[in-house]
Amino acid sequence: MAKYTIILEPNDPQEGYTIRVPALPGCVTYGRTKKEALARAKEAIEGFIEGLEKAGEPVPEEITPVEMDTVTV
Repeated sequence: MAKYTIILEPNDPQEGYTIRVPALPGCVTYGRTKKEALARAKEAIEGFIEGLEKAGEPVPEEITPVEMDTVTV
């Protein structure tokens, strides 16, 4: 079982969350709530990997997570 880092981006409060998977470019999903978005992330990753395998493409491994911080200007 592989683990992938995800980026959870809150949209406007009424518009839910977008999730991106940096190691899998193009693997993006959405959910109305954080819980729904996280559940859909798992489904999206599984489907994305399945598509790569069916196409005979290599499945990317997790990339090294970057450190994030904020800067006030």
